[in-house]
Amino acid sequence: MNIYIVTGASKGIGFELMKQLRDRGGKVIGVARTNQGDPSDFIKVDLTETSNLEELIWRIVEENIHQATAFTLINNAGIVEPIGLSGSVNAEQITQAVSINMTAPMILSNAFIASLKRFEGQKKIVNISSGAGRKSYEGWGVYCATKAGLDHFSRVISLEQENAEFPVEIVSIAPGIIDTGMQETIRSSDADDFPLLDRFIDYKSQGQLSSAAQTADQLIAVLDRKDFKEIGPIADIRQIID
Repeated sequence: MNIYIVTGASKGIGFELMKQLRDRGGKVIGVARTNQGDPSDFIKVDLTETSNLEELIWRIVEENIHQATAFTLINNAGIVEPIGLSGSVNAEQITQAVSINMTAPMILSNAFIASLKRFEGQKKIVNISSGAGRKSYEGWGVYCATKAGLDHFSRVISLEQENAEFPVEIVSIAPGIIDTGMQETIRSSDADDFPLLDRFIDYKSQGQLSSAAQTADQLIAVLDRKDFKEIGPIADIRQIID
């Protein structure tokens, strides 16, 4: 059985990933601050409380390894706040964003690799990144930096796993512009804090946003690819999906 661990699973892409992966017969464990659907499928966790995350992965692996043929960790949780020019953002929000967007997936990935070191089945990590990690946007300094950090962490893991006996395959993938709560947050921001505000309002009004369900389907298609390892540690879904 394929065992999937999905963070940020209570809404948006994470929730759709849970539904679609479960419909395909996999066991999906959602990690989120709030539970949605069957409580047995969710583990309530605040990703800013990073001291609990290592034990979480070890427990999930221990409880499921006897029935697993493959494990996949999908680090999907993320926040775009704080939105604002450097020098104007709140220090507490910076700390929260770094915890959720970068520290948590680093700890989870580290524990995933360690706990499954001797597991001979297929092991994959998918980090949900952003084009903002590869291009600078005024007002998104923290978001851009954390996604860039996640990308580079993925590059290092990919390099390290080349010499592993039972390697973990990893991709940090930008999913495009999705019609989720994050986009609502962006559109409700102030133009003084985010100079590209009008562009993102236009994305919505002109129907240029992908749905969370469509994006989840595309991500699963990437997971299923026989050449998953060859996609590379850094990818953009718009460049690899026909």
